Amino acid sequence: MAAARVLLLSGRPESQPRAPGAELPTNRGVDLAVAVVLQSSDQTVLLTRRTQTLNVSPNLWVPPGGHVEPDEELLDGGLRELWEESGLQLPQGQFSGVPLGLWESAYPPRLSWGLPKYHHIILYLLVISQESQQQLQARIQPNPREVSALMWLGPDVAAAVAATEDGTETPRHLPQDLPPSVLAVELEENGGARPLVLPTSTLLRTTPATADSKERVSTGTKFALRLWLQHLGRFSLFLHTLCFQVELG
Repeated sequence: MAAARVLLLSGRPESQPRAPGAELPTNRGVDLAVAVVLQSSDQTVLLTRRTQTLNVSPNLWVPPGGHVEPDEELLDGGLRELWEESGLQLPQGQFSGVPLGLWESAYPPRLSWGLPKYHHIILYLLVISQESQQQLQARIQPNPREVSALMWLGPDVAAAVAATEDGTETPRHLPQDLPPSVLAVELEENGGARPLVLPTSTLLRTTPATADSKERVSTGTKFALRLWLQHLGRFSLFLHTLCFQVELG
């Protein structure tokens, strides 16, 4: 049985064998969550790094998001979570929303880590702002209880991250012009913030076979980035360029 898999989209679900002797709990519930892929007017998207103290998915890079409250509209829930985690409130009439896709997520993410304790259906919602990255960044006030760092990811690096498949240490081939690092902002214990030069290789890590909290981009986020790039018409171009470079090599 899979611990996490794609729903209602092309391709077959990811799957992995159940750990020997493992029995699934009978009282599991499935929660609805929404994650906001916030796109600036200059076509970058916001990712946040979850704090190490969180019970679920600590130290992972994800879009802002969380549970949808009863009787709450999905867009309203996404905008609320965006505000709660990043402090951003988007002016009415200056953004639009586009559903990207559904993702079924369980934590722990692999049965080899233990039986799932949390089970979610996540709607990834693309929110396109008319404001630039600089304008949005100037208003961000991250919640230190949930967020330890944040960054804006452009299409080129996002495509390399989205192309990283779980089950391998790194992609077999990477674009020749992929930058060695990306710039992020890390929160300090005193409430301040400092620049963080994050190795691109950190973003290309895959889910390890054994439990740990090593920093990486979540598998669901990679899926969402792939959908975002397809919305931009960029992911197929990235794969075509990558294949061309491989042939030349």
